[in-house]
Amino acid sequence: MLTAFARAFKTPDLRKKLLFTLAIMVLFRLGAHIPIPGVDYQVVNSCIKAVGGNQGLFGLVNLFSGGALLQLTIFALGIMPYITASIILQLLTVVIPRLEALKKEGQAGQTKITQYTRYLTVALAVLQGTGLVATARSGSLFQQCPDRFNIVPDQSIFTTITMVITMTAGTALIMWLGELITDRGIGNGMSILMFLSIAAGFPGALWAIKKSGNIADGWVEFGAVILVGLAMVALVVFVEQAQRRIPVQYAKRMIGRRSYGGTSTYIPLKVNQAGVIPVIFASSLLYIPSLVVQFSGSTSTWANWVRDNLVKGDHPIYITAYFLLIVFFAFFYVAISFNPEEVADNMKKYGGFIPGIRAGRPTAEYLSYVLNRITWPGAMYLGLIALVPTVALVLFNANQNFPFGGTSILIIVGVGLETVKQIESQLQQRNYEGFLR
Repeated sequence: MLTAFARAFKTPDLRKKLLFTLAIMVLFRLGAHIPIPGVDYQVVNSCIKAVGGNQGLFGLVNLFSGGALLQLTIFALGIMPYITASIILQLLTVVIPRLEALKKEGQAGQTKITQYTRYLTVALAVLQGTGLVATARSGSLFQQCPDRFNIVPDQSIFTTITMVITMTAGTALIMWLGELITDRGIGNGMSILMFLSIAAGFPGALWAIKKSGNIADGWVEFGAVILVGLAMVALVVFVEQAQRRIPVQYAKRMIGRRSYGGTSTYIPLKVNQAGVIPVIFASSLLYIPSLVVQFSGSTSTWANWVRDNLVKGDHPIYITAYFLLIVFFAFFYVAISFNPEEVADNMKKYGGFIPGIRAGRPTAEYLSYVLNRITWPGAMYLGLIALVPTVALVLFNANQNFPFGGTSILIIVGVGLETVKQIESQLQQRNYEGFLR
């Protein structure tokens, strides 16, 4: 593998792409440490030390921003507005006929949908930035910090607008950097920036586990976490690469004097067809009751029940609800992202058929049957992976952003595999040995 890296850097155009990607990554991490105007940075640092690993309701967004959210930097919102906008547009494509027609138009339609995603990203950034500034001004960003009300000393409307505009511009800049990586670098730009944001928190999280350990000054716990992490990575790689290949045969067609078709291929159906989306959906949905209770300050019966059962990540009700929501959203997302009827119609249009299955409706029913069968283990796998941080919370006294589990490990491994495959394909085009032998 090291030889493959050396050969990749010896190839001039591939070396330029790799160095360009690394330069954008350095710029992205630099922006994650530049504070926005109007914030007392010393108070923010003291509050972060006071809160420690207990990041409360903002843990997921802070994870995707690489720790920039709680530091209130220009990249505080991170990649989250773009992710949310992409998911919303993907869901609306199924509902709105105009978007569905654009999706079928090919590259021109996809360009239009991408433009809509950019506009929605900026709008969501304004909304989320306003909410973050209001949270910081009210002292709700750090519940356990005594100086939390002094984070924004000047609470004038001009300062508030400046902070919101700065964070919105930071989100737009992140979006532009991601598109630059996609066009001129290696891999998908947004995915790589998301990968970088999550990986940036690994050293601190691992060191916090070492410091909180009691056996042999924490080195035993540290080693155990590393072993668990390696096992988790191996499991995620195995499942993410697993797929059910449905054979497809194309009949021969005579057009003039030439014969077309007669080839055989397959439809790859991944076991984890939904990716990390169900985990994000379930986490976001479980945050809503806690956010409502936190900002309302209600002391009613239902508010106390939410505080007792849905705020603590290790509560049995929270664990059960989290697992069931992940399973539900796995089936939901697969249902809207893969249309068996459309695939069957396209196969029939081009003379394709599955051996032993009639074309048309029987093919759609067969694809739906296979998809439901393989989605069950994929949904169970997602639920178990997502619960790893909860187990770590009990065993190692770790925080909810335990590095080897949940959303973080799924994104890290998934993006890593896709990026390595792209480098591999470019190396094979030049008759070089790749990474995967």
